Amino acid sequence: MTNRLVLVGPPGAGKGTQAVKLSEKLGVPHISTGDLFRAQIAAQSELGQAVQRYIDEGKLVPDEVTNAMVRERLAEPDAADGFLLDGFPRNIGQADVLGEILREIDHPLDAVIELKVDEDVLVERMLARGRADDNEDVIRHRLGVYRDETAPLIDYYSDQLITVDGVGEVDEVSTRALDALHAKK
Repeated sequence: MTNRLVLVGPPGAGKGTQAVKLSEKLGVPHISTGDLFRAQIAAQSELGQAVQRYIDEGKLVPDEVTNAMVRERLAEPDAADGFLLDGFPRNIGQADVLGEILREIDHPLDAVIELKVDEDVLVERMLARGRADDNEDVIRHRLGVYRDETAPLIDYYSDQLITVDGVGEVDEVSTRALDALHAKK
């Protein structure tokens, strides 16, 4: 059984934690755009140098660069039988590109797992992390950006969407996600 999955949810929903758990349980690579950026920068590849320039200028990495990195990563042998994307796609344009990539390799997306968490709970979680850049105004702004740019993916992927309650112990949430994924198959 292949698992080509996308994990979506607002900042603070626990995507990174769940992605690691789920990828281990499903035996597929966890592909995080943040990890891809760091790996490309460390390798000093052409893409990595481009990413570093944007980061140094305090800018978001443009979709074209992110898309190219994801395309390259999905072509690696370990992703042939499945993957769990975390942080990609972030918008409809990137979702269209992912669709193109998957059509080229003739493998559709199996499911999109949405971690759903109430906004006030997200704010509490992120404030509790104690990061210097996490104050309530910054957090609410990030959540607004998510609502504007990423939340439209929920409708875009409505036929493949599995919504999971993201509140609870890490293992509880993982179990909910796996149960829902198996029920959909």
